[in-house]
Amino acid sequence: MSLRLKLNLLIALVILTFTSTMLMLELMGTRRAVSEEIEAANRVATQLLSRVTLVYANTGSPALVDFLHRLGRVRATEIRLVDGDGVQLYASPPTPYKAGRDAPDWYSDAILPRNPRQEITLADGAKLVVEADASRAILDGWDEAVRLLIAGTIALILGNALVFWLVGRATRPFNRIVRGLEQMRAGDYHTRLEELPGREAGSMAQAFNRMAQSIEDNMTARQEALEARSHLEENRELTQFIQSRIEEERRDIARELHDEMGQAVTAIKSMGLSIARRDVQSDPRSAEAAQLIVDTADHLYDVMHSIIPRLRPLALDNLGLEDALDDLVAEWRRHHPHMQFELRMSDLPEAPGDSFKLAAYRIVQEAVTNALKHASAGKIMISLRGTEQFLHLTVEDDGSGLAEGWAHKRGHHGVRGMRERAQALGGELDVTARDGGGTQVVARLPLE
Repeated sequence: MSLRLKLNLLIALVILTFTSTMLMLELMGTRRAVSEEIEAANRVATQLLSRVTLVYANTGSPALVDFLHRLGRVRATEIRLVDGDGVQLYASPPTPYKAGRDAPDWYSDAILPRNPRQEITLADGAKLVVEADASRAILDGWDEAVRLLIAGTIALILGNALVFWLVGRATRPFNRIVRGLEQMRAGDYHTRLEELPGREAGSMAQAFNRMAQSIEDNMTARQEALEARSHLEENRELTQFIQSRIEEERRDIARELHDEMGQAVTAIKSMGLSIARRDVQSDPRSAEAAQLIVDTADHLYDVMHSIIPRLRPLALDNLGLEDALDDLVAEWRRHHPHMQFELRMSDLPEAPGDSFKLAAYRIVQEAVTNALKHASAGKIMISLRGTEQFLHLTVEDDGSGLAEGWAHKRGHHGVRGMRERAQALGGELDVTARDGGGTQVVARLPLE
């Protein structure tokens, strides 16, 4: 049921209860009043007629009949005189008050179940019957009850009509709120309610507008977040693509250096050795120049071979991640004999993809390079441990550690590059201070 119907039923119940209570009180009051009146009237009439019969005892019934005719009707009393044979000699005339009308029998029985009756026996055997007649008083009570019932019915109809109209007017703003909620449910989050009349409706409208604004703001923020996530994914894909192309170019350059440049430098060295051996006796100056060419070729060969691993670790393509890292650490030990390097590897995946191997290799290479350049470390520890789903990579040093507020300063392109490599694979990377001093780089790369 609607609120409007519930309020109307409640008002109707209140009016019915009030009317029923008033009818019950009216019934009880009428019953009490009629009982008292009939009892008093019957007592007076009985006492009076008892005295009268004594006066007319010697004259007989005809004189008493003449007296009763002159007496006429006594209020609320029926008087009859019958002789010894049961023939009625006198009966009270009918009352002119509300003549021809009587209250319903059920109402009369409820007010006065039985009328008091007295019989007075005369000397000649005649009987004077005095019986209370409450029909007029009961009819008055019935008329009052009918008027009260009519008034209650009118009050019920008019009251419900008035309440129905007032409640409809008071709840009319709720229909606007319902329409606004339906529009919100349909996806129109720009819906707003105008100022509604009434304190409750106005408060609900304000709450609705605040809710709608909050939902719209959340939807806007969610849309912006989705767009930002989409842009981030696009940037990651672009970054991964660029890194892939850069690595391809590095690999090609490294192979060119190893194959073409290596052969050319070897040829130059061979020709220089040949000239030096040929002219060592005949032309010492020419032999000395040739030896200088040989030494320069040796230096160029060493520089070239030191550049190749930085461009593309060929061992990574030919041997795998574990051997490539062994070669890388060996190279560091050769160039930094005063430092201690520790490499621990366990449960490495057998055949990870090229992007995975290259990302792990570059993260280790960049982390160690940063430690060598900036940390003034004496020991660098590298750990790689594989699980069913991830490769856990850790690079620690015992150097000077991170500067205060380093993460908020500009630069740190190496750290950003390591993090982007990890994120491009769906992993994560953290750079934190190491317990006991130094820096710790921790990466977690998914194997899938």
